[in-house]
Amino acid sequence: MSLPPELKKIIEVTRSHNRWRRFECVNLIASENVMSPLAEAAYFTDMMHRYAEGKPGRRYYQGNIYTDEIELLVMELMSKLLKVTYVEPRAISGTVANAVVFRVLANPGDKALIAPVQAGAHVSHTKFGTLGALGIEHIELPFDLDRWNVDVDKAVKLIEEVKPKFVTLGASVYLFPHPTKEIAEAAHAVGAKVVHDVAHVLGLIAGGKWPNPIHEGADVATSSTHKTFPGPQGGVIFTNSEEMYKQVSRYVFPWFVSNHHLHRLPATAVTAVEMMYFGEQYADQIVRNSKAFAEALAAEGFKVLAEHLGYTKSHTIVVDVRPQGGGAKIAKLLEDANIIVNKNLLPWDPPDAVRDPSGIRLGTQEMTRFGMKEEDFKIVARFIREVAIDGRDPQDVKKKVIEFRRNFLEVKYGFDIPRDLENSLIKIPMLL
Repeated sequence: MSLPPELKKIIEVTRSHNRWRRFECVNLIASENVMSPLAEAAYFTDMMHRYAEGKPGRRYYQGNIYTDEIELLVMELMSKLLKVTYVEPRAISGTVANAVVFRVLANPGDKALIAPVQAGAHVSHTKFGTLGALGIEHIELPFDLDRWNVDVDKAVKLIEEVKPKFVTLGASVYLFPHPTKEIAEAAHAVGAKVVHDVAHVLGLIAGGKWPNPIHEGADVATSSTHKTFPGPQGGVIFTNSEEMYKQVSRYVFPWFVSNHHLHRLPATAVTAVEMMYFGEQYADQIVRNSKAFAEALAAEGFKVLAEHLGYTKSHTIVVDVRPQGGGAKIAKLLEDANIIVNKNLLPWDPPDAVRDPSGIRLGTQEMTRFGMKEEDFKIVARFIREVAIDGRDPQDVKKKVIEFRRNFLEVKYGFDIPRDLENSLIKIPMLL
């Protein structure tokens, strides 16, 4: 029988999305990436239908002979890649990973210190998100705007005064490494723990371009697995503390996760291996591209933040677009031109400016994965200028963006599906 109209509509919308975002856009969302063909094939397997409550070898469901093996492989590979002792891969997102760790370390009514919201703290770190949902009080660390970082001297004094249960470092606008060593020393002196959220920079850590906070004194790190680490959407927690690992594992299930979306595990394992082979080259190119992109945007007339510090040491760039009409306006105009960014609060914005903040945030990790180099990002900067400064019709720029994107359709720094494996994996082709 022919497809009913409802299914035709579903397929039409899905096909439109795939074509638009995967082949016609320049995606600069700092929190997104794409998997390799092999990781995508490993993602679309029968494991997406299955349940595995508990830990390998101690499940509450039968039928997990191979899912147990894959989960142990993920733990082994991620441990080797990140040079840590313990990895907990069952959190289904970075936010869930944060929730687990926050609840391990504090009870409702306890205090936690976090990076300021306007300076890039993820919403899950705050009273507006996961921390607030758990009833933990958030107190913001002092921030040095000139250094675009936590003010160490003032933070140490605040830690000594508040004596929090834990301090959270890391951010969703993460331009420069936070001072993990100094903060950890102060926190440990008052019996507090340090949680470092590395969701945005996990791939840079794996590639040796960003410090691993566990090696600098953090007690535990949380992350997603789909930003600079180009795997499937999911979460991970890692530590060198056996006690911390055991507590985290007890809280993941049954408190925060029942089944942990098993089909992401083979894809995560594939991505971990890819990062072992290509991670250093990939991370290096991401950072090179970010630097070149920031310099190009500044040369085109934009106010790129942290110029005196070299703009960024990560995949992320932040631009103050108040002269061009603000973050909401510019993000929408760029979307109309097939350039995808997000509006973003800047340190001087009030929290209620979240719907129309001063800035936009841009990331280089996905387009780097599609093969863009420094000179290519200079072309993207020119497209952005044409829309945001020159006032060109976004539809005219869109045509040039689509033509430009045709040069970058193949995923790099990863593995294709070997011919001898094509029939042993369930491969679901994209609807095009």
